[in-house]
Amino acid sequence: MGDLTSPADYKTAPPPPLAEPVRRPVDATLRLLGWGWVLVRHDALAPREITPLLPVWIRWLAHLLHAFAGREGRDGRPGQRLGKAFEHLGPVAIKLGQVLATRADIFGIEFARDLGRLKDALEPFPLDQARREVERSLGRPVEALFTDFGPPVAAASLAQAHPAWLADGRKVAVKVLRPGVERRVAQGLDSMRLAARLAVRFVPLARRLEPSAFVETIARALKLELDMRLEAAAASELKDIMDKDVGVGGHMTAPAVIWDGVGKRVLTLEWAPGMAMTDPAAAEQPGLDKNALADNVVRAFLTQALDHGTFHADLHEGNLFCHAPAELTAIDFGIVGRLGPAERRYLAEILWGFLSRDYDRISRVHFEAGYVPPEHSVEAFAQALRAVGEPVIGKAASQVSMGRLLGQLFEITDLFDMHLRPELILLQKTMVSVEGVARRLNPDHDLWAAAAPVVERWIRRELGPQAQVRDAIEDIRATLKALSRLAQNPPQPQTVIIREAHTPAWMVVAVTLATAAATAALVLSLWPAIL
Repeated sequence: MGDLTSPADYKTAPPPPLAEPVRRPVDATLRLLGWGWVLVRHDALAPREITPLLPVWIRWLAHLLHAFAGREGRDGRPGQRLGKAFEHLGPVAIKLGQVLATRADIFGIEFARDLGRLKDALEPFPLDQARREVERSLGRPVEALFTDFGPPVAAASLAQAHPAWLADGRKVAVKVLRPGVERRVAQGLDSMRLAARLAVRFVPLARRLEPSAFVETIARALKLELDMRLEAAAASELKDIMDKDVGVGGHMTAPAVIWDGVGKRVLTLEWAPGMAMTDPAAAEQPGLDKNALADNVVRAFLTQALDHGTFHADLHEGNLFCHAPAELTAIDFGIVGRLGPAERRYLAEILWGFLSRDYDRISRVHFEAGYVPPEHSVEAFAQALRAVGEPVIGKAASQVSMGRLLGQLFEITDLFDMHLRPELILLQKTMVSVEGVARRLNPDHDLWAAAAPVVERWIRRELGPQAQVRDAIEDIRATLKALSRLAQNPPQPQTVIIREAHTPAWMVVAVTLATAAATAALVLSLWPAIL
């Protein structure tokens, strides 16, 4: 195994993204109030089902909110009501709901299933409107590229997908942005920026979470997701990455991009094989190995993140297709996460530390990376990590309370003054989604056992003896190249010219006269005393 005793060569963490101003404060404030009212009307802010669990001093406020619930808040389960509220609030809220829908282990299977419709089962916009968007974006009639263009089969927060057929008979998926979605996203982000500033000012506990940096990171990802040309490039890049991994397991594939069908608001991909994992029948396909499929979800993400530093950052069920025996195909490449060498080593060593139960190493990695302020104790942080890790390692997922675990982790980060790292937001978000997908497939899935082969391979390759020899050879090559450049372009001798400075004659005369005048004045002032 690699040498984990030497200090990690971490670089300075990238600075957090600059916080953009709230462009329309009045509109953003009114919109936030409107969001709160929508949640109250849907009885989703403090659902009546959880009121008995609330502290006594806050129950009266919950009962007051229930009095304002409308017809939407009287029907359905909490997850259904919250899903409808998020759908009403727009794309930014829907993105939040998609993340919550992956955490059946925290919120319950029924709640997660109710929110699952936010992934790809929203209300679609009309077919004729989609055709106009395609023609406007590609600059030609739909019939010039497709022999048939069908009604939408999936509708998400930002876009919807249509089946179509090319002239050569291939079936493709055409993704079309919702009309006016850019404006709604901009408005939602403006309100989120205001909410982040209010949280920083009035909620001291939230400051460690760096809410403004969090919002700006999500905003950057959403802006990239609103240009289908950039998503096409990301799809092509991730397909190349996944194709390279065929020899090490082939955990996931991606459809090819049809570049003739790509525009700012339109993306065309080959049709993904299998069934969408949001379909309840997908997990019941004959010959499907659900545990192997759960392993592949975890390993595909870790292989992309560790081996390549580029990963699909939106891996929920709505973006995954599967078929027997355990084949996975990813779609929707609007959000791509990227990790530098330092962050990749951080991730690998943290995971390997938990797998090998080396809490002291995990602690030192956090301090070396600057994630824990240096005034704290390495040993004390290792002790806190042991308290979190030992009850979890080796346990089946069904025996682990993720809500309790997350609560413990939050308490530890508070105790050691740890702040949210903006450069790791997408990584953490995707890990949550991936774990949620795996546990939906198999409630007893062992995340650590699934991760072990990928992490161990990375450690051996990057930190093992062969890697050390490789690094030494690279250092020698770099030194030899520097010496070669020095020999080819030796430093030129520099001629130093020393010039004798001459004081101008007028300055000598002026100084002499001034000295004589000062001396005369001094003598005259002392003359009475001399006499």
